[in-house]
Parts: sequence; structure tokens; C-alpha cells
Amino acid sequence: MYNKKNWNIENLFEIENLDNYHLDLEKKFGASDYKPLPVILKRGEGVFLWDVNEKKYYDFLSAYSAVNQGHCHPKLVNLIKSQAETLTLTSRAFHNNKLGEYMEYATKLFGFDRLLPMNTGAEGVETSIKLSRKWGYINKKVDSNQAKLIVCNNNFHGRTTTLISFSTDPGSKDFFGPHTPGFIHIPHGDSNALEKELKNDKNIVGFLVEPIQGEAGVNVPDSDYLKKVRQLCSKYNVLMIADEIQTGLGRTGSLLASCGDCDCNFGCEKQTTYVRPDILILAKALSGGTYPISAVLCDSEIMAVIQPGQHGSTFGGNPFAASIAKKALEIIIDENLSQNARILGKIFRSELNIYIKNSKIVDLVRGRGLLNAIVINDSCDSKTAWNICLKLRDNGLLAKPTQGNIIRFAPPLIITKDQLYDCIGIITSTLKEFEPK
Repeated sequence: MYNKKNWNIENLFEIENLDNYHLDLEKKFGASDYKPLPVILKRGEGVFLWDVNEKKYYDFLSAYSAVNQGHCHPKLVNLIKSQAETLTLTSRAFHNNKLGEYMEYATKLFGFDRLLPMNTGAEGVETSIKLSRKWGYINKKVDSNQAKLIVCNNNFHGRTTTLISFSTDPGSKDFFGPHTPGFIHIPHGDSNALEKELKNDKNIVGFLVEPIQGEAGVNVPDSDYLKKVRQLCSKYNVLMIADEIQTGLGRTGSLLASCGDCDCNFGCEKQTTYVRPDILILAKALSGGTYPISAVLCDSEIMAVIQPGQHGSTFGGNPFAASIAKKALEIIIDENLSQNARILGKIFRSELNIYIKNSKIVDLVRGRGLLNAIVINDSCDSKTAWNICLKLRDNGLLAKPTQGNIIRFAPPLIITKDQLYDCIGIITSTLKEFEPK
């Protein structure tokens, strides 16, 4: 065991327990804002991660779906090296030669007129709120300072002051008030509840929705839910805002979860199952997990409400980010990652359902594409799901609980069928260890 008082970077190789070394550093110098699984990672490649002791793991979280293209994708790595040696940041005080090319590619790919670049997913959501409110005042003529947005219970859109204001998770918002007003809550997947609110309040300007709620436990609504949402938003002149930060970019077996049961890879706006939102929010896999990048896409009528000086950020749209985002999107298209997620997701759920038929520890598996979750047959405040994830770690697979008794499974979309079956074997054999005797 190392002596905390005497360590330094030069004698790092002499430390016998690197896990304790790194954990102690975080405990001493960091904030307790996360509860990570106790594993210290140092390297990644494709679907695999390695810890500081060189143990190899399958990654079944993908940094909350940020690493859809796999860890350290060589095309991204090469581009990053090249662009880092050329130009990284200009701020938006000047133009750069990468931003326009990225905007053109992305807007044509997703079928929108314009793109506003930001950095994090939370910034993207904040951007959509500002856009919809100002659009409401200018275009819909709602009462001054009375614009409202509808959101869903159990939502997760980020952790800024405004975004936690409409969270329904007490741990996210308690003691952080006063909270930002202007939000109405309805159940996710309930189009009747949506219409009831739209009928009763003329000052509603937008409906912010996750097509599939990821952090809430991979809650998948009925197949016709988004279609009904689209019809209602159009009927009542309200903006439909799709938060596809976690569900988008191939994760659910289509380029967007808003594509529904569509197996296309691009040009989704031409597909009959595609439900086109008025505002689309992307992040996470928009950089392949290499750099914070987010984007808000909409048509000109909506984007025109933002004028110079009213929104943006120093790093948003920098040439480094623009280059990475364009390449990350190209990889998803060129390598057919949406289709791979669709095919392998069906296999994953089918195999897990076979196991569940005779299981007493797992209630169900749900998901779409390679965004899936199992519900553990125990209370939300139990440690069963956490202990299962610890054992999965020991068996070479990394996953994480959400909502106490739910385990989310989301590997990089480059995973092969053989690798998936290997992982299914790890998961099922681990679950058997927790079955009642």
C-alpha cells in the first residue's frame, strides 16, 4: 500500500494499489457529485475499456450513449490530430472554414434549414427553451413574460438551474431553488394529457420531450405516441422539441428515435414513420465521445428570432468541434451503425427474454435498438442492481444502475454479433448468481 503523504508522480509505478491511489485523489480533491462504479479506467478501443491494472472490459454504457462510434475511432483520432495542429478556436467573433461545411452536412442530413452550435447537451436544451419562448412572443403572440413549456414527468434534460427547475427528481432540485417558472408537467407517453393542457392554456409555446426516456430507465412509449404529439403540436400551434441527446445518432436502430420503426440511415424526413419535430437537439455521440459538442436544428422561421448578441458561446461552433461533428456523423452513416443497432438490439432483447421466462430476479427487458434496460425484481432503494453491476464488472462487463432497480445496457454501436453474444453470456451467467436458490 502506498503512503499518501509521500507519493509523487515519479514513483507512481511503485504504487501497489493504483485503484486506491486514484480513488483517494478524487475523494481528497473532488466533489461528491457522482457515485461511479468502482473501476479506474485508463484506455479504450472500440467496444473495450481497460483499467489501470490492465483488466479488459466490454463497455455497456458508452458514456451514456456518447461513444456510439466506439472508443478512439481511428478516423476521429486522425482528424483530431490534424485539426489540433491547424486551428482549434477562433470564437464566433470571426468565421472559420469548418463551421459552414458542418452546418450544411448536418442540416441536409436531418432535413432542417439551420443549425445553432453549442457545447453540451444541457446548453442545447437551454437553447431550445430560449428559441421557443421568443418564437412564442414574436410569432404566436403569447402574453408578455407568460410563455410556458410542457415537459414530462421523470424527464432528464440536464442539470443547469433552469433544467432542474422542471425535473421531478427531488435529489436534482431540492435546496437549489428558487426554481425557474413556466413549465407544466404531464406523464410521458400520454397524448391525452398533452391535449388537455394545450386546450386550456394559450400561452404554451412548446412541448419538450425525450422520444425514449433514458435516465428514467429506458421508458419506451407506444409506437404511435410521437405521431399523436406531432398532430397535437401542429393543431395548437406549439413547437415540438425533441431531445435526442441520448436517443439520437443511431442508438435506437434509426438515425433518430423520432424515426420510429424506420430502418433508414439518412434522409429520414422522407420516411413515412419519421415524426419531424420543430426543434431537434443533438449532443453526446455528435462528437463520438471525444469533445463536448451539441447542436440545435430547426427551420428558418424559428431560428430567425435569435439575433446577434442574444445567444451563443465562445466555444460553440469552433473549427475543432465542427470538424469532429461532421466526421462523427459521417462514421454513423458510412459504417451503417443505425442498422447494426437495430439488428443486434432485436437479438439482445430476444435472448434476454428467453432468460427472463425462468428468472425470478429480472422482471422484464425493454428498449429499442441498442438502448435497453432490465428491471430487477427488487425495490428501487435496494442494492441488488448495484451489486449485479459490481459482479458484471468482475466478470468483464461495465454497466450502471439507474432509478435504483434498473440496469441500462448500451454498448457502442460498432459491436459485432459475436461480441454481443459473448456479452449476453456474461450478463445471463451473472444474473444466475443472484437468482434465489
